[in-house]
Amino acid sequence: MAARRATATEGPHAGPGPTADAAEVARFADLAASWWDPRGPLRPLHRLNPVRLRYVRDRLAGHFGREAEGPAPLAGLSLLDVGCGGGLIAEPLCRLGARVTGIDAAAATVAVAALHARQAGLAIAYRALAPEDLAAEVAAGSGAPFDAVVSLEVIEHVAEPDAFLAALGRLVRPGGALVLATLNRTLKSLLLAKIGAEYVLRWLPVGTHDWRRFVTPSELGEGLARHGLRLREVSGVVYSPMTDSWRLAGDADVNYMAYAVREAAPGG
Repeated sequence: MAARRATATEGPHAGPGPTADAAEVARFADLAASWWDPRGPLRPLHRLNPVRLRYVRDRLAGHFGREAEGPAPLAGLSLLDVGCGGGLIAEPLCRLGARVTGIDAAAATVAVAALHARQAGLAIAYRALAPEDLAAEVAAGSGAPFDAVVSLEVIEHVAEPDAFLAALGRLVRPGGALVLATLNRTLKSLLLAKIGAEYVLRWLPVGTHDWRRFVTPSELGEGLARHGLRLREVSGVVYSPMTDSWRLAGDADVNYMAYAVREAAPGG
């Protein structure tokens, strides 16, 4: 893929939209300069990234009939990263061949992502806007839905989860796929992902998560179904303290990833 400069633009409704929580957007905007510091406050995302990337690559390659271990398994696919942050997942997906667009409600974070991609010579189109605004553009004919949409560790931070899923659904083309990562709302996640990660181990700044906003797999599946998407798989993601790494597992009590599809239109 020929390298060109990454771009960062703002849409007509750039910044927090109806799905965005202004306080959450501001919290992550304050961390903009730290996105690419693997030992900074976003270290947990850096540690999560390898397993997240493998999951996205493997599910999308399988969905579109590609060889996951090939040199560019996502070549030619249009992919949207919703809540892209500083580009931690957008950049490796671009290197796997996808034509990546990244959107985030925090303009400061988008600027960091665009600068980092530009310095790496990666062709990623970044925009500061909410998914419902991009979905409105697509509905108005100003763009096309995407082959795949990815949104990792985002839904637990939005103001209106159902509206958020509705927007994602409108951004996936018929026959396309959606990959999500989030946190389950269980007693175990309260103890480990909230109290343990923020107050005991200090992996995350205090206040990063509100346990009440965590989403159970059944709630996610029901929400996706309301908006034309079918949940095909839920995979747990668990931490190994021995190796300081994460892996896929059957235990989805805390972190999990989900793969969903939008059925192809009749005759499509």
